[in-house]
Amino acid sequence: MNSKSAVATVKRPNIVAVGTIVWLGSEVMFFAGLFAIYFTLRAMNPELWAEQTGKHNFTFALINTLILVASSFTAQAGVFAAERMQPRATGASPAKWGTVEWFYLTFFMGAVFVSGQAWEYATFVSEGITLSSDPYGSAFYMTTGFHGIHVTLGLVAFLLVIGRIYAVKNFTHKEETTAVVVSYYWHFVDIVWIILFIVIYVLK
Repeated sequence: MNSKSAVATVKRPNIVAVGTIVWLGSEVMFFAGLFAIYFTLRAMNPELWAEQTGKHNFTFALINTLILVASSFTAQAGVFAAERMQPRATGASPAKWGTVEWFYLTFFMGAVFVSGQAWEYATFVSEGITLSSDPYGSAFYMTTGFHGIHVTLGLVAFLLVIGRIYAVKNFTHKEETTAVVVSYYWHFVDIVWIILFIVIYVLK
């Protein structure tokens, strides 16, 4: 009897969470390939890199980066709310916000980041830097572009989580798990961008 109860209390890893982590591992390899392409092209064209990186608006990129990094904290706040089974706010104060409110804020901050990246692209294009203009343009748009696609997919995921919370009658551990795995993805996207920011805007 005791052995049965002992077996019953054993916690098994969440299959969805483990699967997400494994998938993110494959994404790490994907971005590693992009970084390899970037560094190879930079090593072959040092003069071009010195010229083109000087056209970056470092202050703007830094502010945009800080917004994305801050969104990781709001996403995690949404996860904490999900773990205490609080899908929605119980008051106006952020301390009483639920997963929905924190994820809405995260979505807004992520959308601001993507908009800022689009503005930067428009500025670069006006200066003649395009995907096919030179090796720097190809490397810049490939690395930041694929990251931007990942951020956009993350925004869609947040909306799906919010929609699911509104759709269900009772907030259960399934909804909690969904919130957690989306946060895993978002933290991954943020970490990748921090590395990109250092490589592109700091290590000129």
